[in-house]
Amino acid sequence: MEHKNTLFKFKRSPHARLPPGTLIHTGERKIDQVQISTRIYDKDTLAPFTSTDALNPIPETNPAKTTWINIDGLHKLELIKQIGEHFQIHPLILEDIVNTEQRPKFEDLGDYLFIVLKMLYWNPHKNILETEQVSILIMPHVLISFQERPGDVFDGIRERLQGKKGRIRKSGTDYLAYALMDAVVDNYFNILEKLGDEIESLEDEVMTAPSPNSLQTLHTIKRRLLYMKKAIWPLREAVSQLERAESTLVHPPSRPYFRDIYDHAVQIIDMLETMRDMNAGLFDMYMSSVSNRMNEVMKVLTIIATIFIPITFIAGIYGMNFEWMPELKWKYAYFAVWGLILLVTGGMLAFFKRKKWL
Repeated sequence: MEHKNTLFKFKRSPHARLPPGTLIHTGERKIDQVQISTRIYDKDTLAPFTSTDALNPIPETNPAKTTWINIDGLHKLELIKQIGEHFQIHPLILEDIVNTEQRPKFEDLGDYLFIVLKMLYWNPHKNILETEQVSILIMPHVLISFQERPGDVFDGIRERLQGKKGRIRKSGTDYLAYALMDAVVDNYFNILEKLGDEIESLEDEVMTAPSPNSLQTLHTIKRRLLYMKKAIWPLREAVSQLERAESTLVHPPSRPYFRDIYDHAVQIIDMLETMRDMNAGLFDMYMSSVSNRMNEVMKVLTIIATIFIPITFIAGIYGMNFEWMPELKWKYAYFAVWGLILLVTGGMLAFFKRKKWL
């Protein structure tokens, strides 16, 4: 079965009848203990720090350096509220952070920027597509990322920070936000490649030996493509708003990088539409193949029934219990009837072959 995050969820909001900004964690609790990791760096130094202390979760920040705080686990609402009060985050933003059913979006709050996107994973052991919401707060010298659980696609960024690779150590929080978003978007290509391989192998199966499992796989791929579309379409809009934002938190040298993410999102959407068309074509091919097989079966059965109609007619005539039937007393009547049956059968087979029905 697929991951429990479905395409559409029509259910009553847990925030009904509650004041705006009330923190309620929605979604699956994917980790027991909240983990907080902090990296404070500039172009010359890097000071990694890790803490799971919910009583003192806020590390000291240095205005002269860039601080990346990553929080794994959203269910400890007091901790989220404490972080929000420390960095003066609006309660409605905190409410969106702990609500894991948010659509990808971008908001400019003046003193900070807020981004929501979906991180997708391919679980090779269960052969399913899993998803996780990632929220990013961009401030002048601090970036805070919120995830539902440990394990992500950011290992390459951590290695670049550790090894002083690229320009990430020389840039601020806007470029770090680009790196995180770019890692998420690049991972979409890996998932699309996996789905493309499934579609190619399924195409051979549908053309040669379609089965009910083929139809189930077609529907599974369709659901995955629809979910990816739901995650990427609003992300394209969010990245476009971020790239065109007039906020001073996004510096001019970083804007071309966000434009590159936008181009990648457009490319992924084009690939998604192509795969959806291919999947729809495979569904039509499957139905045509099943219909053709059914037609072949019906043709064979029709030919057999057609052949037996005159044979049944002959057997029916000589099966009547009339006393004065001419052939009943004839010595070779039995063999004559069999000869007539074989003659009729052979003639009909020859006629069908001549018409190319066989």
